[in-house]
Amino acid sequence: MQNCSAHGLRPDEMRILARRIKHWARELGFQQLRIARPELAAWAEPYRAWLEAGMHGEMGYMARNVDLRLHPERLHPGTLRILSVRMDYWPEQAADPWSVLRDATLGYVSRYALGRDYHKLMRKRLQALARRIEAVTGPFPYRAFVDSAPVLEKPIAELAGLGWMGKHTNVISPQGGSWFFLGELYVGLELPEDPPNTASHCGRCTACIDICPTGAIVAPYRLDARLCISYLTIEHPGPIPEALRPLIGNRIYGCDDCQLVCPWNRFARPTGELDFAPRHALDAAKLTELFAWDEAQFLERTAGSPIRRIGHQRWLRNIAVALGNAPTSPEVVGSLHQHRMHPSPLVREHVQWALARHGAAGGASSGALYNG
Repeated sequence: MQNCSAHGLRPDEMRILARRIKHWARELGFQQLRIARPELAAWAEPYRAWLEAGMHGEMGYMARNVDLRLHPERLHPGTLRILSVRMDYWPEQAADPWSVLRDATLGYVSRYALGRDYHKLMRKRLQALARRIEAVTGPFPYRAFVDSAPVLEKPIAELAGLGWMGKHTNVISPQGGSWFFLGELYVGLELPEDPPNTASHCGRCTACIDICPTGAIVAPYRLDARLCISYLTIEHPGPIPEALRPLIGNRIYGCDDCQLVCPWNRFARPTGELDFAPRHALDAAKLTELFAWDEAQFLERTAGSPIRRIGHQRWLRNIAVALGNAPTSPEVVGSLHQHRMHPSPLVREHVQWALARHGAAGGASSGALYNG
């Protein structure tokens, strides 16, 4: 097969190549690779209905380039197949998530964001995979994606057979649960596709729906992002609706509850990627310590982390909400007072709300509150 033209391989050679590609993917650190045709017409109506209902909130990019999302060959001309990959990220060495959620003095960070950002890591691995394929086939059109363009990665993963969309709208693998990242390599190779896995295996289970703190899973397989804590703490740029703030608890970046209760995650395996290990003790850090980070410290300690993209103001906004939900103490109230006059109106609003929750609104000092 060496030096064959990409368009001159026989069907039996393409089958051999597909097996080799899956082997190379495992060598590069992906737990699984499956191959799909770029045919997403079945998802057009439900995706447009979700957008028309406004459930994407202020994520305007979800409503742009819909045609390119539904027609991969238009996003990247020459695409004949999509290689869909999964990379597990469950950090076994992190603090127990339920213990952190039960301790309202700690900040809960979604398990996927405890280590380094996965985007560059996965994209580099996908590029390396493409180069390995080129060494066999010669040049062919390809493009790697990891949350970097209008790509319907979850429907693609279903179509490729990586898993099915759970009732929480995360993809579930029968071999590995749902603690994994997705990535795609659009290729101009007519590789044999794998059978899809579009049939749900959630059965009667509603654990994810029942556990959702804000009721964001409004129906099985239907998520209203406007209620989702992950959206509110990461994607939402403005004030968090007051009615939702008490429900957020101590979740300061993302939310994992729906995955933590999913029975299929008993099959999840710890990641072998050192880059996904917790950094700066973010798996169980005290809220007051995180709230004390100035912007320079935030930028330094979130360098290479997905958390950095929300910026320092949203970081403080989220922690202020969590401190408002924490048990009243001199430390908590004093910490909030440190930012009572913050230059950002967004931060000030959430700090004042949190202080009011502790009966300390209106500028009272923490000393006045506790010394009678």
